Amino acid sequence: MKPSSSNQIPLTSLCESASLPGNGKFHVKLVEGFYQNLRRLTSWPLLALFFTLTWVRINGQPLIMFDFDAHRIFLFGTELSWYDLPALAGFMICGASLLFFMAVGWGRVWCGFACPQSIWTWLFIRIEDLIEGRAAKRSRSDQQSLNSQRLFRRVIKHSLWLILSCITAITFCGYFTPIDQLIQDLLHFDLSLFGLSWIIIMSLLTYANAGLVREKVCLHMCPYSRFQGVMFDEKTYTVAYNPARGEPRQHLRGQEENAGDCVDCGICVQVCPTGIDIRNGLQAACIDCAACIDACDSVMLKLGKKTGLIDFYSEQALSTSNLIESQKDQTHSLLRPRLLGYLSICIATAWGVTYTLQNKTELIIEIARDRASLYQITEELICNHYYLELEAFSSQIKQISVDVTAPTSSIQLQLLGPKQLNIIGQSATTPYTVCAPNHMLPAKTEITFMLTSGSFSASKKSTFLAPI
Repeated sequence: MKPSSSNQIPLTSLCESASLPGNGKFHVKLVEGFYQNLRRLTSWPLLALFFTLTWVRINGQPLIMFDFDAHRIFLFGTELSWYDLPALAGFMICGASLLFFMAVGWGRVWCGFACPQSIWTWLFIRIEDLIEGRAAKRSRSDQQSLNSQRLFRRVIKHSLWLILSCITAITFCGYFTPIDQLIQDLLHFDLSLFGLSWIIIMSLLTYANAGLVREKVCLHMCPYSRFQGVMFDEKTYTVAYNPARGEPRQHLRGQEENAGDCVDCGICVQVCPTGIDIRNGLQAACIDCAACIDACDSVMLKLGKKTGLIDFYSEQALSTSNLIESQKDQTHSLLRPRLLGYLSICIATAWGVTYTLQNKTELIIEIARDRASLYQITEELICNHYYLELEAFSSQIKQISVDVTAPTSSIQLQLLGPKQLNIIGQSATTPYTVCAPNHMLPAKTEITFMLTSGSFSASKKSTFLAPI
């Protein structure tokens, strides 16, 4: 049965922005206000951490580094092996749960306030605004022919973009290789082709994403913008326009009777980094950066009107006649099953990661028998040959004592090989020979290699073979 038209969801065809020139390029107008200051209080510390953490050392070890050559991960003073990768998976699950929790509660605030794409885009816009002037001036320049002065400014702008992109790329690579050695190799033109390729690739990606592509990443490439509608519900706070107060719109110079507070100045579109009109409702491209809120509030203050025409609202609040009372009721809406579910997953995963890190692998022990011979027999001894491979993932384990024991005291084993091993850096493989008296022994005897280093101890079992 064909559904009636009254039950169908209404669709509205929207253009990206009425202010876009013919070539599809628009210039973002910078604005000041409470939310932009809050965004800087979030983004600048994150930028500082990104550029400085790779230089921090604890006991000579980097604070954060993924060392593929040494097969280990340095994470805030803890040295992890590749056997501890589930801990990193736990970090990702915890972060995803926290992201979903924030999305259900407050929309895409991560995208607007902490996403690297947004942070670097705002940095590039700041450079553009400093070199070429404000948005209106840049827009007029694009409509004119290119002269020597504008060409010079444009070269300076792109040069600064490339310098920032290179610094970003070098810092990023510093999380996978020692940053001081990387810069030294660059200065002496001794960097490997593999390392140089990564720096070039990351530089070009940063330059393209933050300088050239920008909002198209949020519009067409970001997967979060596509499934954010599934995360939202009627109680989710997100940047929204209040049509009950703003409509019908009036012009700046006119004072139409019964008109709303919106004067149709278009500043909310001019400051939007993705070029949308928030007055058209919730859109996938909106990153909740709140630039339109600060811009609209500044206009309302100049007109002597109440702020909040554009603000963080929920669908439930906008559909309520008394908006203020509805917002007060929303303080209790945090106790919602979906929010509590995501928060529970985040807390449980964080506890699991903490437990995993406290019980992480500190020493990897591998014992392999010599495949060339099962055993050797002399008049008095039966000997088996082994290869002991050790890899330590703790700065406290440097010298290890090696011993071997049998399951019963009646079997006296002799260990032929170094009794003390120094483990620094890469793993080391050491040959050992274990001998037992040549008398009636079982065909297979389980023996145990004992390894101690101060208060640390570990063991690994193997098999001792003898004639039947």
